[in-house]
Amino acid sequence: MPKRKNTFSSWRRGLAQRAVHAGWAWVQRTGSVTAEHPGRYRFGAMGTGTRLAFPLGTVFGEPWIHVGAHCIVGEQVTLTAGLMPDLDLGPDPILRIGDGVVLGRGSHVIADTTVTIGSDCYFGPYVYVTSTNHSYDDPHEPIGKQWPRMEPVEIGPGCWIGTGAVILPGARIGRNVVVAAGAVVRGAVPDHAVVAGAPARVVRRWTPADGWQPPLRTPPPVPIPEGVTPEQLRALSGLDEETAARLAELDEEAAAGLAELKPES
Repeated sequence: MPKRKNTFSSWRRGLAQRAVHAGWAWVQRTGSVTAEHPGRYRFGAMGTGTRLAFPLGTVFGEPWIHVGAHCIVGEQVTLTAGLMPDLDLGPDPILRIGDGVVLGRGSHVIADTTVTIGSDCYFGPYVYVTSTNHSYDDPHEPIGKQWPRMEPVEIGPGCWIGTGAVILPGARIGRNVVVAAGAVVRGAVPDHAVVAGAPARVVRRWTPADGWQPPLRTPPPVPIPEGVTPEQLRALSGLDEETAARLAELDEEAAAGLAELKPES
């Protein structure tokens, strides 16, 4: 026979669940790091509106980490400057993050030597950026015990770095570059390019003379017109396909009518 449902027990479980969720939301809000409430962290610089979500990943060398304004750093993101904590790295910052940068959940930025991330860069989750690579010159010494190689990394402004991408030491990525998910980038990448693969290679690029080559396969998205209110957007999202198609036809008919009325020059 089916067991009777314990209404009281179910009610208590639901209440406990809501309490746990509310408590965790409070912990996340309280544990996040901002310029106004840095907690135990003492970053070299942190701009207004920037927030590091709780729980944080590994963070050390904060005095040599400069983070710009209005940045979003997701949960479990690692930010390190130097090979290990408590080193004196000199007067200049090692890790520089520009304004408006978004670092996705679980990403790692390892700056044993200088790493620069330009403004308005967006990282998907689990991106790995490092200025250090292991050496294996000595075949008789364990690789982990050999002194690593270090090269600066620079990521230009306006880039999109896809999920799981790896940016290796010495990478110099131009402005407005798309790095595909899972790509492994080393060396120089020109401005306005799309790179993919391991190792990454340029698969599409824009130049003033030729535009995008190869040409884009889809038209650019139409931005939301200025002045459209959230209520209007919600109303549009509720339209069925037939109504939306009919509205599009009416727009085309109206445009055609206006074109006929326009006087010839």
